[in-house]
Amino acid sequence: MAKPSAAAVAQPRKAAIAGWIGSTLEYYDFFIYGTAAVLVFSKIFFPASDPAAGTLLALATFGVAYLVRPIGALVFGHIGDRFGRKRVLVSTVLLMGGSTFLVGCLPTYDHIGVLAPVLLVTMRLLQGLSAAGEQAGATSMSLEHAPANRRAFYTSFTLSGTQLGQILATAVFLPVAALPRDSLLSWGWRVPFWLSAVVVLIGFLIRRSLQETPVFEQSRQRDEVVRVPLASLIRDHSGSVVRVVAAATIATVSTIFTIYALSYAVNTQGLSSTAMLWVGIVASIVSLVAIPGFAVLSDRVGRKRVFIGGSLGCAVLMAAYLGSISTGNYGLIFLTGILTFGVAHSAAAGVWSAFYGELFPARVRLSGIAVGTAIGFGLAGFAPSIATALSGGSPTAWLPVAGFVAFVCLINIVAVATGRENFRTPTEQLGVRAAELQSASAPTSSAR
Repeated sequence: MAKPSAAAVAQPRKAAIAGWIGSTLEYYDFFIYGTAAVLVFSKIFFPASDPAAGTLLALATFGVAYLVRPIGALVFGHIGDRFGRKRVLVSTVLLMGGSTFLVGCLPTYDHIGVLAPVLLVTMRLLQGLSAAGEQAGATSMSLEHAPANRRAFYTSFTLSGTQLGQILATAVFLPVAALPRDSLLSWGWRVPFWLSAVVVLIGFLIRRSLQETPVFEQSRQRDEVVRVPLASLIRDHSGSVVRVVAAATIATVSTIFTIYALSYAVNTQGLSSTAMLWVGIVASIVSLVAIPGFAVLSDRVGRKRVFIGGSLGCAVLMAAYLGSISTGNYGLIFLTGILTFGVAHSAAAGVWSAFYGELFPARVRLSGIAVGTAIGFGLAGFAPSIATALSGGSPTAWLPVAGFVAFVCLINIVAVATGRENFRTPTEQLGVRAAELQSASAPTSSAR
């Protein structure tokens, strides 16, 4: 047998790095909006509201990006499974970077009135369209290039990139949040969004140079690419899509930790915004090591054990984290924050890309991941608004929120526990079941 070329050997690493860097840039854009929604937008886009209502409206604009993600999943899922993974990755970084840059250029409520929040929501919707294809595209690209026994490790780079993007998004707001109030509300908040001009250029150049996956190229050469991936997905793999939807609600932990907990700490408990931003930074730094570590573990013992363990940890530790915020003890806040987001959430995050991707065959993989996560993440996107509505102004306001998170984690655990363990299945056999075997044995035209 011929020895693989050096280029072929390097492709898994290059695909993982491209996914990591691209996701870093994409989610830097995505997360700076969430931070700004908590610290700034309630004051400059919804000033006619009372403070509590303004915060709720600002958090709702964060959630609308998740509302449109199913549409983006349909669009980018079709493009990725019909025309290739690379095309999706190039398109998403351009759309995300462009819309984020334009947020920084928007006039505020004082200048154009109600049109300002309308334009803000429009830009957020474009961000949501992009994010719907980002992780699905990067996961499909990494998984299909990876060695079969290291799929979780290579796909975990996409989630590590997401965490690094969150670190950068939070870090860039540290000097901005320290500005005098007038400077912060006039021009300071715009700077992190303007930096997206650099994000667009770097992300585009990196992803344009990436090769298409061997799996997709083989399908194209054999004329096996389905014309309507969504139809095939619904017909043969609807159960797997539902499972991904339920499992993807684990992202609620991320949005509660990143958005609601920050708002609760700063706006309700009066804690230092700088200190709370540092909690997110430190926890995310820990996750950069924990995510690939848990991924390697799942390549050895299976996805389900690690995923479920992380979900259980999140259910318990989120209550501890929110409770520590109510005490105002910064040492306890840092400890529980790191354990919640840096460790427990990282166990799930390190595994879910591989777990989702391994449920589907290559011909509908990007669509399956995109549609399932778009709906699951969409529910998670409104979790901060739900949590804000559940909580009141009492010292125990965090209790119903902790219960809400625990309930969502239970849904996730059931979905993962009842799923199929695929970590030892060869890549070319992933997602192949009776319906797929019948489709493969039928004439080519019937599959399309």
